[in-house]
Amino acid sequence: MRFSRAWAVCLAIAAILAVSLSVPAEAQSRQQQQPQLRVYLLRGLANIFSLGMDDLAAKLNARGIRASVHPYGDWQALASQAVAEAGTGKRRAPVIIIGHSLGADAAVYMGNKVSGAGVPVPLVVTFDPVNPNTASARIGKVVNYYQAGGSGKPVSGPRVENIDLTNSGSLSHFNIDKAADLHQRVIAMIQRPQRPVARRKPKPAATQNVAAPAPAASPVSAPAATPAATPASAPATPASGSSTSSSTAGAETAAAASATSAGTGTSN
Repeated sequence: MRFSRAWAVCLAIAAILAVSLSVPAEAQSRQQQQPQLRVYLLRGLANIFSLGMDDLAAKLNARGIRASVHPYGDWQALASQAVAEAGTGKRRAPVIIIGHSLGADAAVYMGNKVSGAGVPVPLVVTFDPVNPNTASARIGKVVNYYQAGGSGKPVSGPRVENIDLTNSGSLSHFNIDKAADLHQRVIAMIQRPQRPVARRKPKPAATQNVAAPAPAASPVSAPAATPAATPASAPATPASGSSTSSSTAGAETAAAASATSAGTGTSN
């Protein structure tokens, strides 16, 4: 009898341990099944004038966000790599692309190509692109920090926010990618969950209570000789309702023109 009770207690303890151990394992399995965000950062001309992209990538990696830095000329190979790594099916890993100068132009090209392949691109961030480009409507959002008085150009597209920083002190084409406050804005956008905006149905027009007109005043009694008396009062009628210029920026523009003529589409 005592043996059977001890055996029952052992079985109960074993069951409790099995359940407690299986819960973290299931949670870890679900986490592994979630698509992992991937961030690509693209430098500008000669791969040496956009070191702010390296600084931003280090900040993202320190927060557990997988980020890597590449030359702008590699955008086509990177797009193919991103599509392959995103996997197949409905739950494909999202891709975010950030670039400076010629790398900003390439970020738009890459975003168009990756989103056109069916991979979610919730965000593209550009720092002072040197050519006017058009972002695809398939990209969730494009934020373009640029200086209209300098080398920077606006980006066109239905989901583009152009932020002109022409009058923002010491910023120029060569240091806009290194601005710490802009880095913080980008990090906040990446860490903020991307939720679809629900369309609200228009509310029916509220029924207004129209005040009933005041009752007509009783006519004042007139002398018997008068055939009809004039009313003393009638019902009231209701009232009716930095510019910086250098040989390097010129070289970036020339390189961008050759990159664009090489067959890079601007919309998918």
